[in-house]
Amino acid sequence: MTENRIYNFNAGPAALPLSVLEEIQESFLNYKGCGMSVTEISHRSKWFDDIINDAVSRTKRLLKLDDTYHVLFVQGGASTQFALIPMNFLHDGKSADYVNTGTWSTKAIKEAEIQGKSFNVAASSKDRNFCYIPKNIRFNNDAVYAHITSNNTIKGTQWASFPDTGSVPIIADMSSDIMSRPFEIEKFGLIYAGAQKNIGPAGVCMVIIRDDMLELIPDNLPSMFAYTTYSAKNSMYNTPPCFAIYTIQLVMKWLEETIGGLDKMEEINKKKGELLYNVFDSGDFYNGTTDVDSRSLMNVTFRLPSEDLEKKFIEKATDNGFGGLKGHRSVGGCRASIYNATSIEAIEALIDFMKTFEKQNG
Repeated sequence: MTENRIYNFNAGPAALPLSVLEEIQESFLNYKGCGMSVTEISHRSKWFDDIINDAVSRTKRLLKLDDTYHVLFVQGGASTQFALIPMNFLHDGKSADYVNTGTWSTKAIKEAEIQGKSFNVAASSKDRNFCYIPKNIRFNNDAVYAHITSNNTIKGTQWASFPDTGSVPIIADMSSDIMSRPFEIEKFGLIYAGAQKNIGPAGVCMVIIRDDMLELIPDNLPSMFAYTTYSAKNSMYNTPPCFAIYTIQLVMKWLEETIGGLDKMEEINKKKGELLYNVFDSGDFYNGTTDVDSRSLMNVTFRLPSEDLEKKFIEKATDNGFGGLKGHRSVGGCRASIYNATSIEAIEALIDFMKTFEKQNG
């Protein structure tokens, strides 16, 4: 472990690749010899033009996006997109389908409801406290979009494969698993992701939107609430969150040049998940909270035999250099967030600690 750095299992803001942090550190006071910090350069300068254009280009290459898709950087996080999506697409009596798989899906549905928009909850896993991903969902053929949350940070579930929605475009909140694996982009009309979990620091939301979705947006929305404003101005209608975008650029570079693309990233993530979930499957001291076929490769949620033991586990873990293992306040228990930047070495170290703790307390 790098001196004075812990193993970071926080759910977000979360771990970033060490090489990215080191590159930021090296260029922070004097970016590319310009005599200014990267946080000081103008968003209208050539330096920032190069940053944002490279971030877009690398994102497109990693996800294999053609020219019909636009990569945008929007402020306000994923929570703002919960409101912007129905605002941009649900007009003229149109309706959308939502799949409710936990806290963030519930919040997205609430924002459509607040605006008085028409929507249908096509499926939900609320009946079993959101411990699984629904299957065999019947979507409405005339829905404007079908909204899903690809990975659920609080409940620890993830769509292993994406649903068949026919001709209806999927809109997905991919805040916590974007860039963790390749997928068929053609199914998606819009993808959005708060950066602070898997691709960068807090302060920006990546939005990937297709041309046909842009054509649905009315002209009478406030400028900053319309996705067309961002697509027309390369996300620079106003001053964007420059530093957050710079960090995303470096993370995309790391994924391309160090990891070798999303196929390689998926291999690593599957290996990490296999190692950690095997601890649950080989004993009864640590118990996963989700159905096996719905397990997340980003947020591993688990319980110990008692809440007292969970409290002790988290305290001892912190003392031994493992941070962020406390479960979300709404559900309790424990959670290890093992995003892209979390190394196999970190997983192996955590497993060694878990086995030692079990021997001492089992």
